[in-house]
Amino acid sequence: MVREKGDPKKSWMRRRIEGAIRGGLTRAYDTIKVDSGRFLMQLRVAYRLPLATFHGVYTLPVERLDDVAESVIRGGMKLAAAEGAGFGLGGVVTIVPDLGILSAITMRTIQKLSLVYGFELNTDDEIAELWIAAASAAGVDISRELLEKEVINRFVPKVIQRIAVQAGADVVEKWAGRLIPVVSSAIGCALNYYFVRAWGDRARAHFRAKHLEARRKFAREQVELPAAPSAQM
Repeated sequence: MVREKGDPKKSWMRRRIEGAIRGGLTRAYDTIKVDSGRFLMQLRVAYRLPLATFHGVYTLPVERLDDVAESVIRGGMKLAAAEGAGFGLGGVVTIVPDLGILSAITMRTIQKLSLVYGFELNTDDEIAELWIAAASAAGVDISRELLEKEVINRFVPKVIQRIAVQAGADVVEKWAGRLIPVVSSAIGCALNYYFVRAWGDRARAHFRAKHLEARRKFAREQVELPAAPSAQM
């Protein structure tokens, strides 16, 4: 039987899903941020990037950064798939905790992509840019919220709420197969896998564009620098 839009049970599930996504994103922001120092070491050791600081990525070929970004996304996809397969065994009962963890995995993946392209999240502007990328990855238009970008403590919760609402609608539509235990394990694995793939690709495109813009700006500044005066004979 098809439920009506205003069905209270559907509304209850939608609220729970939105709350789980909002909670996962908030925890990723507040308590489980990526350790930038450790990730820099990982870039040096695991990916053999000659970096002393993240600013060094601007001296590397963009294609090399793209390869690392792809590897970061694949890592997030595998982690999300394993988590989805485990929680999927419980069917609808485990959708809510699954989505909380999936949101945190996705947000950490986006944070890593930010660092790969040289955005360190040390300033309010960089933190705002992270959430603009997350909104872009979720397919959310936050043009209205951008007016509050300078007040980060108001901006971030509003963006998280908008992402939760959009992602909640997508989940209600696509996660219907999770109603069947056991079978839902395979479905949960696949859905989580492609969830991180889609969000990761869109976030990578956002940071890559910003990275190229920063490179062009730096190149223009170098050209415009006045020539050093010649030494007097």
